[in-house]
Formats: sequence, C-alpha cells, structure tokens
Amino acid sequence: MTANVPAEVGMSVTEVDTPCLLIDLDALDRNIATLAAFAHEHHLRLRPHAKSHKSPDIAARQLARGAVGLCCQTVSEAEAMVAGGARDVLVSNEVVAPRMIARLAALAKQARVLVCVDDVSSVAALDTAAAAVDARIDVLVEIDVGAGRCGIAPGEPACALARRIADTSHLRFAGLQAYHGPAQHLRDHAARRATIDHAIALTRDTVERLAARGLHCEIVAGAGTGSFDIEAVSGLYNELQCGSYIFMDADYARVRGVDGGALPFEHSLFLQTRVISKTRPGHAVCDAGLKSHSVDSGLPVVFDYDDIRYTGASDEHGQLDDPHDHLALGGTLRLVPGHCDPTVNLHDWLVACRDDRVIALWPVSARGMSR
Repeated sequence: MTANVPAEVGMSVTEVDTPCLLIDLDALDRNIATLAAFAHEHHLRLRPHAKSHKSPDIAARQLARGAVGLCCQTVSEAEAMVAGGARDVLVSNEVVAPRMIARLAALAKQARVLVCVDDVSSVAALDTAAAAVDARIDVLVEIDVGAGRCGIAPGEPACALARRIADTSHLRFAGLQAYHGPAQHLRDHAARRATIDHAIALTRDTVERLAARGLHCEIVAGAGTGSFDIEAVSGLYNELQCGSYIFMDADYARVRGVDGGALPFEHSLFLQTRVISKTRPGHAVCDAGLKSHSVDSGLPVVFDYDDIRYTGASDEHGQLDDPHDHLALGGTLRLVPGHCDPTVNLHDWLVACRDDRVIALWPVSARGMSR
C-alpha cells in the first residue's frame, strides 16, 4: 500500500495522479450525518455496509456518528474492519467453506461477530468451529423476501432453522436478515414501496411465528439506500444496512424519492481523470477506462458539465463527447461512477479533499477481499 500513491496531503486536486478516486470530504460527512440523524429520529440502529467503501477510515467516521457496527459481505472484509478498529461486524452473507468458517470463529474472539445462515448444514459447521476456539457467534436467519438470491423461505422453514441455531452450544439466534437487494434500484418510489411492503409482510409473519415459539428477534435487519425510509416506518425493522448512501453513484442518482425528487444524499465519490488526447473538435480521450471504474450499472456521468458525455470505455481510455470544446489537453474532470462498490474495489487509495486541496489519503484496506 506504500507504492503508487496518487497524491500528497496539501496538494491541489488538479495535481493528483489520474485516474484516481476523490472523496469530497464535506459531502461525505453530510451524507453520514443525514442518515445518522434519520436513524436517531426513528429510533433505529444503523449498521452501514462497508462493502461500499472498504475503508476503516470511513467506517470510523460512521461509527463516530452513532453506527452500532458494520456490515461486511465477506470474512476478509470483516477481518479488515476489525483490524481497523471495529468491534461489531455482521457478515451479511452465508459462509460455508471450512477454512472461512474457522477464520470467522477466530474473529469472534476479537469482536462481536454475526453471520447469516439459510441452511441447516451451516449451523453445525459454525457451532463446531466456534466451540473449537471457545467463541460465540450471533446468527441471523436470512429469509428470501423476494430477491430470489440467498435466503430460506419465510415462515415455518425459517422458524425450524432458528430453532436449530437456538439449540446449539456456541451460537446464538439473534434475529432475521430480510434484505431485498434488487428493490433498491427500482426507479419509481411507488413501485419500490410495493415491493418492500411485500417483503415487510413476509418478515412480520416470520417474526410473529418465531415469537409464538419463544424465539425473540433482537435484530430484524435489512434496508438499503433505496428503501430505508420504507422499512423505517414499518415498526418491524430495527437495523438499517445502507451502504452506497455515503457516495451516491450515478445509478442511485436515478432512483426517485417519495416526492419524485432525488434521494437525500449527495455525490461524494468521484473518479478524477485527465484528458490525454484532443485531436479533433468535439471529442476528447481521458485516462479513465475499464480498469478504473465499473460500468455494470451504466457509464459514468461527467460532473459539473451538462453538455459533456462519457460515451465509451476500453481498458485504459474513456471516450468523451465534448461538443463545445470545454476540455483541453492535460485538463482534469470528475466522473460520477455508475456503480460505486466495484469501482472502489479497483483502487488502492481514496484521496479525501476539501476546498480543492488534498486533506488525507485513505487506503482501501479491504480491496479485493472477496473471501
């Protein structure tokens, strides 16, 4: 992490080596404060998802504003966050490989560790691993609330799985994971509400069935950047797991709020790029290609220019439509990535800026930690 450092503290952002990820520190902190205030107002716990930023430095800012812990998507992400100071981490995913289960159990000796399960075979494996190191792991039963990804069926199947967890010696049934990923990106708020309302109904039925069997859900978790306001008023969910809200990529900017406006967060993550070729009018080439940002959710949007469009990417190049020839050879511009999570995963450093000056350099400590 000491090589290929793109900037130095105190330099102008125009001097930063490109392509590079810039963080508008003021916008980032406002995003963190906005969701923290929302959670406090609605008496909810906030457990933001670290897979968006992969940075213990950003996690520390979220925890300082009242987050109860972090979500991580892999064991290695959780290890990186605990190494960076976090003391409460949920692996909001299934862990089934024996070596990874052993690592999870070892991590539970250093911090509170939670994990999701959706199959009874995982229960025995987790319990055995935790017993081997005399650790305790809190477990959420993940239910499929309509996403069609991971998750056991709600209702009776989920209850049976919860009972198996409760009957172990080194695991503790802690509640439900009820997250609907695809719903986060439904553009229309009414469509999103209808989808999440269905998820809430499935989750409520499961919680009530569990209570009838003497199994209390300390945690009912889910909710993302696109739907947190809906789960918040359900009277059921008590932990929010939003991740992208801190950055607000181009895809989330297209998601409409309840009033038809934008979601209540700002763009704070930018891919700074430099014009490396300007050989004809109306056209430019920059150094931000496929190796520096993810296009799975669409091409990036050029920030601060309504008439310049990023039109295509190859490995090391980005094509720019510049009809009014604003751009000059060697000049810089900022792109809003289409999808923030995998874009961050392509970089070693986040360059935090304020007033066009570099304030800090944060390593992407959990980059590439997919296991």
